Amino acid sequence: MNNYLASHVANLPPSGIRKFFDLVATMKDVISLGVGEPDFVTPWTVRESGIFSLEQGQTMYTSNAGLFELREELSRHLATSMGVTYNPLDQILITSGASEAVDLVMRAVLAPGDIVLVPDPSYVSYAPCAILAGASVNYIPTHAKEDFRLRVEDLAKVYSPKAKLLVLSYPNNPTGAIMTREDLLPIADFVTKHDLLVLADDIYSDLTYAGKHTSFASLPGMQDRTLFVSGFSKSYAMTGWRIGYVAGHKDLVAGMTKIHQYTMLCAPITGQFAALEALQSASEAKAEMVEAYDRRRRLMVHGFREMGLDCFEPLGAFYVFPNISKTGLSSEDFAEELLKEEKVAVVPGTAFGPSGEGHIRCSYAYSTEQLQEALKRIAHFVKLRIS
Repeated sequence: MNNYLASHVANLPPSGIRKFFDLVATMKDVISLGVGEPDFVTPWTVRESGIFSLEQGQTMYTSNAGLFELREELSRHLATSMGVTYNPLDQILITSGASEAVDLVMRAVLAPGDIVLVPDPSYVSYAPCAILAGASVNYIPTHAKEDFRLRVEDLAKVYSPKAKLLVLSYPNNPTGAIMTREDLLPIADFVTKHDLLVLADDIYSDLTYAGKHTSFASLPGMQDRTLFVSGFSKSYAMTGWRIGYVAGHKDLVAGMTKIHQYTMLCAPITGQFAALEALQSASEAKAEMVEAYDRRRRLMVHGFREMGLDCFEPLGAFYVFPNISKTGLSSEDFAEELLKEEKVAVVPGTAFGPSGEGHIRCSYAYSTEQLQEALKRIAHFVKLRIS
């Protein structure tokens, strides 16, 4: 039946993250550091709000754009936290997770022949979504020696006149890198000079451990050029609720809303009520989770350095991206052999782009006990290969 598949779908590789996730499901006693999902339960007030909405019979469709109360609250939240003001009537669209928002951005603005500029390594969905929208991808290599930050000189090297969209995802998955306002300003100048749009995936913006996150949309002249994507999954431990959003120029949001109307219709109403409650009452619970992630972050960096591996210190998100080149193994071989020998699941760096070779991604959104045991097993595995 493969002959019936569209060629661009048939040729699309499966997610490198899910490959190892599926392997883990077939094995016993595996410690998985593979999936970026908080080990915390959604805060009680948020769960209670979702339950109450069901008890009140709130089980119908919402507006395609989402509950207006949620869009209003998001407008206030973004103005306070990011310094950017969006009209809740026509500049904010509620989506089924930030992943749908990324897909909508790509499909709304890209056409066959367009090029998307994607920092490498970065989240696994950007390139496939671009390809499904008919575009192609130019990767922009980033490196540990520059703290995995996007540099304008590297951006210039891969730029093409056919480029239409630049993806910025900081704090970054998988590296945990961040970009400061000073880092972003030259990128903004480049974007203006070359008339680019920007997809700013800020899903990890609340998980920043050094200073305050700077939204690209908040830079001078960048709001109308930026499609700001975020959601509730990571900051509020709400992965299964599937609530995200995109904010931007009303004409671009209108285009995305049309696609949303014909496909998803609207995000789940129960999750929308829960998201509204999260914005209103869960800031303290969110801060406690961030504090825990920060402790785990330091534990993981110390653990990898203790076993003799170079490990960039992540300043955002909840991943470490250690360099495993000293073992003589490729990223793929390291991950496969570690899983077989020590029953620890990690993701090979190549799942996130060509520049990920020589690295693995480990999530620290797991309990301290699990992380300590995983580090012990990885250290034993590494010792046999670099001693």
